[in-house]
Amino acid sequence: MNIDLIFKIAGVAIIVSVLHSVVKQVGKEEYAWLITLTGVLLVLTLVIRLVADFFQSVRATFQLP
Repeated sequence: MNIDLIFKIAGVAIIVSVLHSVVKQVGKEEYAWLITLTGVLLVLTLVIRLVADFFQSVRATFQLP
C-alpha cells in the first residue's frame, strides 16, 4: 500500500478539522458541517479509486473479462 495515500488522507483530515473548528467558532455551524461533508466525500473518492485499481489488478491477475 502506498504511504502517500495515508498522508493525503491525514492531511485532508487535519485541514477539515481546523476549518470546521474555525467556522464553528464564528457561529456558522451549517457551513462547518458542509466542510466536514466535503472532506468525507474527498476521502471517499480517494478510497474508491484505490478499490477500483485493486479490482482491476485482480481482473488482470486472473485474466477475467
